[in-house]
Amino acid sequence: MKACLIPPDHPDLPAALQGETLWAIGDPDILSRRLLALYCSIRCPGDAIVRTYDLVRALRDAGVPTIGGFHSPMEHECLDFLLRGKQPVVIVPARGIQAMRIPSVWRQPLSQGRLLVLSPFSANQRRPTAAMAERRNKLIGLLADAIFVAYAEAGGKTSRLCAELLAWKKPLFTHDLESNRALMALGATGESLDTLVRTIALELAAP
Repeated sequence: MKACLIPPDHPDLPAALQGETLWAIGDPDILSRRLLALYCSIRCPGDAIVRTYDLVRALRDAGVPTIGGFHSPMEHECLDFLLRGKQPVVIVPARGIQAMRIPSVWRQPLSQGRLLVLSPFSANQRRPTAAMAERRNKLIGLLADAIFVAYAEAGGKTSRLCAELLAWKKPLFTHDLESNRALMALGATGESLDTLVRTIALELAAP
């Protein structure tokens, strides 16, 4: 499949992205769904890893549409689980996708119309940089209707992003764990596994 431009006035783009050039591989209509963004710092404590595996399985089985860069090790593991489901998934690489070689595990969900690969970057931006990753992560936050953060290292890039997302009034959820106390102090809602699944599903069901 070839990348195509999403019209800058596409009705499913939030106001903050109206007029921005976005490239897509897959079905742009997935953007009409209410999306849950997934984030995690590069390093993730063991207790958060175990809980996140269980949560992502539950979200997949509940059919919750998700969006992420899926770059950090924990995020990448989440993507592996999500691609085995039937719910829509949006992947936002921190690079141009016009000449991207599609991984074999993406091909079936693309053909089924439940995967969208999205990028704001031009064809010559093939190597991710820290600035591109930051822009990508903010784009994900703008497109998402709710946020789940498995873990954000205190003072790190993900933690600073979370503070910005909370300032945008985005509902932001995490595991109720000691390792996430700093994140909850920023304003994230910490919940147990079962409560997280119910709360996220209700949040995304809202009009």
